[in-house]
Amino acid sequence: MGRPRISRLDRERIAKAALELVDRDGDFTMPDLAKHLNVQVSSIYHHAKGRAAVVDLVRDRVVREIDGSSFERLPWDEAFSEWARSYRAAFSRHPTSIRLLATETVRDPTSLSVYRAPAAGLCEAGFPDDHILAVITASENFLLGAALDAAAPEVMIEADATTPGDALTRALAAAPRGPARAEQAFELGWTALLSGFRRLLHEVHE
Repeated sequence: MGRPRISRLDRERIAKAALELVDRDGDFTMPDLAKHLNVQVSSIYHHAKGRAAVVDLVRDRVVREIDGSSFERLPWDEAFSEWARSYRAAFSRHPTSIRLLATETVRDPTSLSVYRAPAAGLCEAGFPDDHILAVITASENFLLGAALDAAAPEVMIEADATTPGDALTRALAAAPRGPARAEQAFELGWTALLSGFRRLLHEVHE
């Protein structure tokens, strides 16, 4: 009996390889992806019909750890905070994917589920339909920036040594160092954003 035929490719392998290139280079081309997989470009097309389909696979791999399940068991603002933290964590692991994924249309079912959970939760909380996408998008804009900040160098701003007493120099001296700086900024920013959303909801129902 001959050896069983083993497929060299599947969608998971393609997604993993494409994300490796994105993590390294911030983007990928189909020829580079084929080379990385040691296959012909035509072989990839048997599993993903074009570059946009591969981008969908990359997005699926990045966002699969974003957790929206808390909307089923917690008040909307607590659930939204859990969703936000899992969102930031997912993109913090792959910060170079942000530019690629932020400029491509979201269409695959896994990625859409990332938005369905908060949309349903915000709707249930009483946000009007014409506010829900704006709330999610404003949050997403902040979270993607926070994910980039989590991957930033330990020292992002160096003050001019000739101005030791100015406000910026004092602020830099007082701020936490390393990951704690990004955590502080995230928590402060998210608290302010969530407070604004609560106020918006209250005003809508006044």
